[in-house]
Amino acid sequence: MKKSIKIFGLLAGMAILAACGTTYQVPEVADSHTATASRMFAEAQAEPARSPISKAAAEQRFNRVARRVNPVGQGYCKKLAEQGKNVDCAVKIEIDRKMEQRNAYFTHDDSGPVIRLSMPLLRDSRNDDEVAFVMSHEYGHLLGQHVDKAKQQALAGAILVGVIAAAATAQADIVDTSLISAGVGVGAAAGTFAYSQTYELESDTLGTYIADAAGYDPVKGAKYFARPEAARTHAGKLSFWGTHPPDEKRVATVLATKDRIDSGVALQQVQ
Repeated sequence: MKKSIKIFGLLAGMAILAACGTTYQVPEVADSHTATASRMFAEAQAEPARSPISKAAAEQRFNRVARRVNPVGQGYCKKLAEQGKNVDCAVKIEIDRKMEQRNAYFTHDDSGPVIRLSMPLLRDSRNDDEVAFVMSHEYGHLLGQHVDKAKQQALAGAILVGVIAAAATAQADIVDTSLISAGVGVGAAAGTFAYSQTYELESDTLGTYIADAAGYDPVKGAKYFARPEAARTHAGKLSFWGTHPPDEKRVATVLATKDRIDSGVALQQVQ
């Protein structure tokens, strides 16, 4: 009986993890893309410090970009909904006026899905392309259904580690509930983290398609990711580079995706 429960738990956890992959294909990165990404990182590191634009200019930039990005993102979202995917396309794009860090995020609130960019991030932007790519990247998290999948991964990790912990105590004919609880906690954390880079790359791919279709330059916009910034602010809060780690592979993925767009290759779903 105990053995069958262990097997069932392991299979359940593995089944949930298998359903948590990407929705869209992330392109293969060539050596040329990697070389260009390295050069972009070097250029970003050599840039002088930015002078923030005014709040009024930042808000104008946000409104200007949102008017073009939102219809494109909703178009992709509606295609998913037509396929029977459980996705809410009534997304709002807002300025987070309380956040003191330069950051952007996708989440759900009581009214539905929402994308928010903080005012410090908007003031720090160098051009519309950067804001468009950040905004489009966050739209990618909606289209990739990453919030729901992250919850599923946390559940799968909890099941797998919890089952292993339970099996270890059962072999000694005891049930150590504290060990099982600790195992579930560790599993949940590990499961949530497991696909983080995969999801970021998928969002970069989607963000490239969305920004390009909205009339912006996603490669120019992705330079915002390449800057050498600390993951945390002086106050210990996560910055944009803490929640969106600068990674040459990410910029290379944007370059590879742009090449696909220029070659007439449409966004492809995973079969």
